[in-house]
Amino acid sequence: MSSHRTSAGADKPAMAPLLLCPYFLPSVPFSRGWGAISHLTDPTAKRGTLCPSGRQRLGANRHLGPLEAESRASPQAAAGRYGLLLFVPAGAAGGERALSQQHRLPCRAGPCLAAGTGGDSQGRGQDARRPARRRPGGRRKGREAVAAIMRALPGLGRLLAARGWGWPPRRCLSAMARYGTEQRGRPNTPDYRLYFKNADGKYISPFHDIPLFAGSKEDKEIPAKRSKTTGNEVLFNMVVEVPRWTNAKMEIATEEPLNPIKQDTKKGKPRYVANIFPHKGYIWNYGALPQTWEDPNHTDNITGCCGDNDPVDVCEIGSKVRSSGEIVQVKVLGVLALLDEGETDWKIIAIGVDDPEAQKIHDIDDVRKHKPGYLEATIDWFRCYKVPDGKPENQFAFNGEFKDKDFAVEIIKSTHEYWKALLHKKTDGGTVKCTNVLVSGSPFCCSEEEARSIVQSAPVPANGDSVCPEVDSWYFFPRDH
Repeated sequence: MSSHRTSAGADKPAMAPLLLCPYFLPSVPFSRGWGAISHLTDPTAKRGTLCPSGRQRLGANRHLGPLEAESRASPQAAAGRYGLLLFVPAGAAGGERALSQQHRLPCRAGPCLAAGTGGDSQGRGQDARRPARRRPGGRRKGREAVAAIMRALPGLGRLLAARGWGWPPRRCLSAMARYGTEQRGRPNTPDYRLYFKNADGKYISPFHDIPLFAGSKEDKEIPAKRSKTTGNEVLFNMVVEVPRWTNAKMEIATEEPLNPIKQDTKKGKPRYVANIFPHKGYIWNYGALPQTWEDPNHTDNITGCCGDNDPVDVCEIGSKVRSSGEIVQVKVLGVLALLDEGETDWKIIAIGVDDPEAQKIHDIDDVRKHKPGYLEATIDWFRCYKVPDGKPENQFAFNGEFKDKDFAVEIIKSTHEYWKALLHKKTDGGTVKCTNVLVSGSPFCCSEEEARSIVQSAPVPANGDSVCPEVDSWYFFPRDH
């Protein structure tokens, strides 16, 4: 929308339209005046017209929060769908440079001037052909306009609620946003490590310091005392070790302090799983449930075998390809009991709650219905994946039958209890390292400084080696099943 000027030279400020983010608008800080503001669309613009993106900064002290996912993916489409734009006047006194010229989007209704673009050092919006001019009383009028905006927000909230725009469910927020990772060493080499941090920047153990239950208070309530549910579904945190379709056998280093992710080795070289036709690498996002432990001192009364001394493994079957080190909130669907060289190795089947297919898959039978052949491929993969290394085929308890969600949750709960005993020194963990930063009452708890020194003692980050071409080879052999 272009700037309009009166014959006396007074001008009406140009309005820089911003796509309104209903989830984050109440948190917009107003430190100084913006002048007038309107929540109506430009009557002269076509529906769906969008000017500078609302995701950009509005000066050092005021900015909108990130837009809802649909707005980020296609701002014009989102504007056309919702038909609600927020206009910030370009000429508000005291305003700062709001949106940079390079981030402006085309506006079909005519020339658009973002607040502060083409202006002077104070960031006042103006027409590039005319000199800047300060309006008398602009700062006071700006403050009055901001007060009017704040008075209007409750009504705007009711309008949004009437159109079905509520606050997003908390489970839709990315769990990874609360955690970060730090690479040490060189990828594709034995010295590579991926360490974890929490939202406060503290180095933590993904094995011990990330809660099992997704609804616990990560920083203050560990072990988790309560769980998060969607209906009758308990949500769990999953640590992704291996992204789908990749071959590098990445795993939580249970025998190292702070338990970083590393690549398994064979004869001193990085280990990769073979492509056994028709499977390419791992056929799911593969990882583990934190704060679980399959006790090697305990003989399972169902399988008759001891635990494998690792956290419980998870096969996440959603449509997204995850990243190594990502933390995903998952709902459990079932479990497979693999007998790996005489050890019980539970394989939880789960799906990320943010996956597009999560709303229609709730139990193991839904996997058969919506992803036919996937469970059979899972059996085939686990049976044969060690054969190219010269080992025999793996076996399964229950004749390879998948158990349902309730059975799986009970397995998770029992392994969580074994983990508690491990972290409080009530059982012998052998070579497992229990170093942690956040587990209350654990004798293995260390300080932030000690955790930092552990990470800094690892090799410095560097470019990795190339992967050998043999990793992409295919293996073919007959099945007797």
